[in-house]
Amino acid sequence: MDQQDQVIQVNDLTKVYQMGEIEVHALRGVSFSVRQGEILAIMGPSGSGKSTLMNMLGCLDVPTSGDYHLEGELVSSLNDDQLALVRNRKIGFVFQTFNLLPRATALANVELPLRYAGKNGNRKQLAQEALESVGLGDRIHHKPNELSGGQQQRVAIARALINDPAIILADEPTGNLDTKSGEEIMDLLLDLNHTKGTTLLIVTHDPEAAAVAERIIRIRDGRIEGQEVRQ
Repeated sequence: MDQQDQVIQVNDLTKVYQMGEIEVHALRGVSFSVRQGEILAIMGPSGSGKSTLMNMLGCLDVPTSGDYHLEGELVSSLNDDQLALVRNRKIGFVFQTFNLLPRATALANVELPLRYAGKNGNRKQLAQEALESVGLGDRIHHKPNELSGGQQQRVAIARALINDPAIILADEPTGNLDTKSGEEIMDLLLDLNHTKGTTLLIVTHDPEAAAVAERIIRIRDGRIEGQEVRQ
């Protein structure tokens, strides 16, 4: 893989948690890269280390050792404030539980990353366009409790896209949805990948969600146990 095409490069990542006198090795030397525009699924059973790896890739935590480059920037050595900037500017998050502000409208929820980034001016217009791009142009003033689960996940996807991130990190994106809504969300993420070239990382234990990926990385006991190229 050409280094210039790599949006993510992970080299020998480890993570050790201290639980009293016991050391828990959550990651044990994980290395891989992701090219621009790729759809990658990370799979593994509970306790495998995939959630820890997701936290590293999402700049929510730092490794004990090893390097993580995102668009050429070494993020594994950044402090908390610098990590927050990277999260805001380069990563779009889609969570199983949606993580929307319950008292805010869809429009206000999508605007939020722009506010954190200090962007003024046409925030409302950009947020409305993002909601229209996920098929919610007629729901911009609805609050989360006025939307279905699938619609709430669409709001979350619009919010993830608003800062034009380098990657979208989707953590069990269909986990709280019925089958039909889950299929619609995966189709939407695929469409965004195809039309915008957005790099998509899906962390999941669901084989159906992983089936859309071009490549699957399987993790067990903190190590990569195998990779499968699907397309």
